[in-house]
Amino acid sequence: MAVLSFGPYAHADAANGRVAEAFQRRVQTTPPGMCPIALQLSFLQACGAQTCGKCVPCRDGIPQLARLLDQVVTCHATTETLIQIRALAQSIRDTSDCAIGYQAGQGVLDGLEEFADEYESHLSQRSCLSDIGQTVPCETGCPAHVNVPSYLALAGKGDYAGCINMVRKDNPFPTACGYVCEHPCEERCRRTIIDAPLNIRGIKKFACDQLPADEVPLPQPNVGTGRRIAVVGAGPSGMTCAYFAALMGHSVTLIEARRQLGGMMRYGIPAYRFPREKLDQDIRAILSLDNIEVHTEETVGTEEMRRLAKEYDAVYVAIGAQQGKTLDLAGADAKGVMSAVDLLTRIGDDDYPDFTGKNVVVIGGGNVAMDCARTAVRAGAKTVTVAYRRRLEDMTALRAEVDSAMQEGVEMMTLQAPDSIEVVDGHCAALITQPQRIGAVKRGRPAPVTADKPQVKIPADIILIAVGQAIESAPFEEAGMQADRTYFVADKQLHAAASAPNVFVGGDCQVGPKTVIMAIAAGKVAARNIDAFLGYDHKLDCGVADPAPDANIREAYGRVNIAERSARERKGDFLATEVEMTVEEAQQECARCLRCDHFGCGAMVGGRIQYA
Repeated sequence: MAVLSFGPYAHADAANGRVAEAFQRRVQTTPPGMCPIALQLSFLQACGAQTCGKCVPCRDGIPQLARLLDQVVTCHATTETLIQIRALAQSIRDTSDCAIGYQAGQGVLDGLEEFADEYESHLSQRSCLSDIGQTVPCETGCPAHVNVPSYLALAGKGDYAGCINMVRKDNPFPTACGYVCEHPCEERCRRTIIDAPLNIRGIKKFACDQLPADEVPLPQPNVGTGRRIAVVGAGPSGMTCAYFAALMGHSVTLIEARRQLGGMMRYGIPAYRFPREKLDQDIRAILSLDNIEVHTEETVGTEEMRRLAKEYDAVYVAIGAQQGKTLDLAGADAKGVMSAVDLLTRIGDDDYPDFTGKNVVVIGGGNVAMDCARTAVRAGAKTVTVAYRRRLEDMTALRAEVDSAMQEGVEMMTLQAPDSIEVVDGHCAALITQPQRIGAVKRGRPAPVTADKPQVKIPADIILIAVGQAIESAPFEEAGMQADRTYFVADKQLHAAASAPNVFVGGDCQVGPKTVIMAIAAGKVAARNIDAFLGYDHKLDCGVADPAPDANIREAYGRVNIAERSARERKGDFLATEVEMTVEEAQQECARCLRCDHFGCGAMVGGRIQYA
């Protein structure tokens, strides 16, 4: 009789685990601009390595399919090759015993459809498409394409003014992005291959903490052109457009409906995440350009919009998405029920609510919902509950924001769909929710399905609805601009559809509520396209040269994360929650940068090696 034994994994299994971890890190850093067919081939080869060998379609079919794909990658394939690839992929998908095989076949079939133009280019032109070519991952991942490696190097050398102006070359809000950027630049950081992505946002914040942005002189603007540009909306997108247009030499009139500038950076992000004095540093720096004229507390209506389009050479509409969406719930009009956007707008003008002793419920799972929940904690609420119809891992809020909220005592009630609001004497008393169960994946994430469970009653003196934002489009539509459902329509050059040819539109009011850096990127694009529309092609110089690369840390090193004040301390005030990096921490983190702008990407400029 065989004797069973229990023990640790065999050495080979442990070694395989280490290889798999390294492979996973490498996949995570797949460079932007990589040939998608080459990527499919790599995936298929990984599938072949996983096969158990029991079923023929998987064991023999995947290697054969990989050889056919290799012919496409090396530009030796013909139309007959594609016919063979499709037929073999379908056979593997339909006859394999398990997911290793049938998902491999389905992946190739999906690629034939999604990358049809790329396949055609490999066959007819014997090369990748013209837009294929590896680039610096962090710079490409940033919507504004900021020169990340250079400003990290400058920060590491202690040149904080140079660092800030290197950021300003593409983004006039270095402080804002140091505090609240969602740092897409870190997602494919090549440092991940070794250990973990660089803390790019943290280094930018560190530089701006060492030297306030308004103490760093701006680059000199070009000679005045005499052209006049009106910018409607002084949020991140509008002010970015105004900044670059002014540097190009145009005269800019900045029109803002609210009392203060900053848009959703001021009226949508609480001060504990982004202190007002830090925002004002960026704004004062931008307004130091004397060809920007500011008008606050001026609402642009239909007639005013028509006048601007006639009197100015160009108009950029960047009014943001500052109207909170509502829910069609019984009791939603009761006292105590308010839009999350309305709450954050109040505190933007330092009008803080008093929720002392109250039960607060927030509906939603995005960053705005987390901002409201954490604000309610600081406003003295007795309990704060977030009701969300999906799972915790499905929340669109940054995980760090969710974790911070829970540390501060916010309860997350997931898989709870709002059903109605209980009203007593005209005031909300509770949120009634219908439990959900997670279902099939739709539009990229699992969709909730009504569960066979009784409804849940969540006591609520205050209910904050954070389920999205919209725009006030009617006055602009009447002036000739076109809106599709809730946002303005524009072409790729940001020309507003169906309006005067000199009207441009961008930011949240055109794409919906996104992020600060995406709004900044839209403003940068708008300024460049307006400049071209006016007949110019101005080149801007940030006044700082790219620093030469120094030796970097190539052995595995821990990532320096930004610490927060203790939850017990920070939840009682609206002061900044994050603690500053030390000089030693910042220098160590900067030294982890592999300088992909000098090493590893330069030889690939122009794309992959092409085969004759």
